[in-house]
Amino acid sequence: MNTNLSDQLLQEATSHGLSQTEIARQIELFKSGISPVKLAKACTVNDGIIRFNEHDTKAFIDAFNVASKSLSILKFVPASGAASRMFKDLTSLLNNYEIINNEVLSTDKDECKFGKKFIQNISRFAFWDDLKAALSKDGLNAEELIQREVYKPLIEYTLTEKGLNYASKPKALIQFHAYKEGNRTSLEEHFFEGNLYAKDENGKINLHFTVSPEHEDAIRKQILKIEDRFKENHIQVNVELSFQASSTDTLAVDESNLPFVDDNGHYLFRPGGHGALLKNLNAIDADIIFIKNIDNIVPDYLKSETEKWKKALCGFMLNLQSQVHEALRSLENNSADIEKLKGFCVDELKIITNDELNLSEGEVKKLLYHRLNRPLRVCGMVKNEGEPGGGPFWVDHGDGRISPQIVETSQIDLSDSKQKQIVQEATHFNPVDLICSVKNFKGEKFDLDQFSNPKTAFIAEKSSNGRKLKALERPGLWNGAMENWITFFVEVPIETFNPVKTVNDLLRPQHQPKTN
Repeated sequence: MNTNLSDQLLQEATSHGLSQTEIARQIELFKSGISPVKLAKACTVNDGIIRFNEHDTKAFIDAFNVASKSLSILKFVPASGAASRMFKDLTSLLNNYEIINNEVLSTDKDECKFGKKFIQNISRFAFWDDLKAALSKDGLNAEELIQREVYKPLIEYTLTEKGLNYASKPKALIQFHAYKEGNRTSLEEHFFEGNLYAKDENGKINLHFTVSPEHEDAIRKQILKIEDRFKENHIQVNVELSFQASSTDTLAVDESNLPFVDDNGHYLFRPGGHGALLKNLNAIDADIIFIKNIDNIVPDYLKSETEKWKKALCGFMLNLQSQVHEALRSLENNSADIEKLKGFCVDELKIITNDELNLSEGEVKKLLYHRLNRPLRVCGMVKNEGEPGGGPFWVDHGDGRISPQIVETSQIDLSDSKQKQIVQEATHFNPVDLICSVKNFKGEKFDLDQFSNPKTAFIAEKSSNGRKLKALERPGLWNGAMENWITFFVEVPIETFNPVKTVNDLLRPQHQPKTN
């Protein structure tokens, strides 16, 4: 590997916490390219995806309710995403039109159609009262503006610091849901959901949010208010915040795979994508970790379905964990039934193939121990209804093994007709609904970096001030970063998946108050 790097590049890399070896590795990845993931087939029900019956579901919930009292359980929420993408079309509308009225909103442009829906339903958003108050401070009446078809101030006061400043806030601080006793941000909703299943034996809710440094103060202020509200009801909350470490940033290169130099003469380093959060996850000390995105949250009257399936998935996880840990103990104390363990690993866990077991007894024991002694994850999967994103597939590792993995479309060579057909045959979608066991059978934390596949990084085409560049994203948190975990997929109802990708998604029935 060529490590002939300039002193300036090494100095700037060091300031990000990146070593010479890591920078050289990243440049080499750009030069060699990243091979696409090879799909063997889509995971479907009874072939990679488990479907619980009613009896199983109840049994796993009961198992969770018993076992959870003696476990440390935490909910991990990636929450560093800005809300700017939620308001992308409204921002475009605001920037492109001096006057915004019904005539403008009736045109065929996407931003205008989006804006029309937003304005027509503006009073249905949970932030409507806050918006009216912000306008009123400057002598503007929201209802009058609507009546006169003067819509630009409504959008401007939603997006900019004149009012709510939502285009510059994180998703965590957007008012999502309306309640009589006070409306809630998505951040606050995760506290209420966490109270249903992410508690210790003393009833304390344990939450961890990854945030951006520029939003830390605002989020901490919000957390203090939420904690006070819970204290009034005698509920304790333990909240941790962490940032995406600069040491997980990646170097950008130009079209010739040379380190990209920006207009100020500095090398360009970019955040490494959500896979960079593996470092944050790795620092958490908990027996069981639930992972869920900040924007996938519903009002209280719909949370019971989420609670049911979170507990059922975790009960299944605890049953799996018990079997794996017992197998490892038996191997360590030489009491294992090797033939039975072979069947367990080949037929149930699918972490070893029969071909790999043509070894001496001693080597077989070593292989069984090695494949069993790793983190576990159970991932909820919903039926595919056209949402963008990754899904569950059997991945061909090229050595005779296939394993169930969450794969993003960007990891697949869709120019290959066979690969494209497999994608088209997919029946399920990844809603980011994970339960993770990150300690070994001795209660020691795994080093999660050891179970990532660095070759599943992404290379994306980006630009900086109009100049094209190539950016590297680390293996996705639930993709390549967890490739070597023991993995199970379980079908969960579509009702448990309610993401908010645009502000108008908040108009969907599942984000609106209950109607009797």
